[in-house]
Amino acid sequence: MKCNISQDVTAAAELLHNGELVAFATETVYGLGANALNPEAVARIFEVKQRPHFDPLIVHIATPEQLSEFTTGLSAPAQRLAERFWPGPLTLVLPKRNVIPDLVTSGLDSVAIRIPAHPIAWELLQVTGLPIAAPSANKFGCLSPTLAQHVVEQLGDEIPMILEGGPCQVGVESTVIQCTEESTILLRPGGIALEEIESCVETVRLARIEDFAETKSQVSPGMLPRHYAPGTRLFLIEKLEQLPTAESIGVLSLYPLEETILSGREFAAQEILSPSGNLKTAAAKLFSALRNLDQASVECIVALRMPETGLGRTINNRLERAAY
Repeated sequence: MKCNISQDVTAAAELLHNGELVAFATETVYGLGANALNPEAVARIFEVKQRPHFDPLIVHIATPEQLSEFTTGLSAPAQRLAERFWPGPLTLVLPKRNVIPDLVTSGLDSVAIRIPAHPIAWELLQVTGLPIAAPSANKFGCLSPTLAQHVVEQLGDEIPMILEGGPCQVGVESTVIQCTEESTILLRPGGIALEEIESCVETVRLARIEDFAETKSQVSPGMLPRHYAPGTRLFLIEKLEQLPTAESIGVLSLYPLEETILSGREFAAQEILSPSGNLKTAAAKLFSALRNLDQASVECIVALRMPETGLGRTINNRLERAAY
């Protein structure tokens, strides 16, 4: 199959209505979309990505008014979060209506929903009139794509079309929140920092394993211990003195390193996320930087841990899972 890279939203919408898959740009990462109401199309997502069926998908919609079609309602805290952060990189896990196939939610009675902010994604949702189930457009567990070319490299032979929208401005997946009247739980850190969520709701709790001990499926995407990983082995360290023994090392850091040689070894490749220390810039560059190091033919990649604040927490989460 020859993959067509295009900005033809009408053609993409027709493919989705016909049960085909379309990769498309969002502000977070490129998504691999299917009509969320078509179980056969959704099954194709799992097949193409080689994704386990216990890992649920996020459903994208165009407007808050569509929520009543797919969920039984929002708690008061969820309503506040939706009003503050939609459209944008926030996913809410909400009680689902039966119209959403169990395959989308991995059999759970909840569905993860968001309204994307990218104009291409929003136009596609408007033109199709469909809810679109869309995980990241990559092979399961691998680096998420932030350019159309990244999608081509992993899925180009298996999907008919990529709806091109330039580089993803956020560059990491959405923040996922499970929000009831009783509690607000951060399931996956993402493009909206924890501090921003806490400014909108009183108490946010980080997800714990015991919260979902009786659940066979993941409550949210991105909760597996190993995920978002390059092919090259990655080490996450606090300081350069913890460098592993290797002849050829690629280094990922927030700031430029003062020294490029340590203990007689020269770094074969370096990727600097933000010389000014801007964590939003760093998050937007993260997956592209890891991809560059993965392609640099180094023996291993070493990532220096980011500050545990704002989007630094999100970056560290992705690096921890890549290094697991």
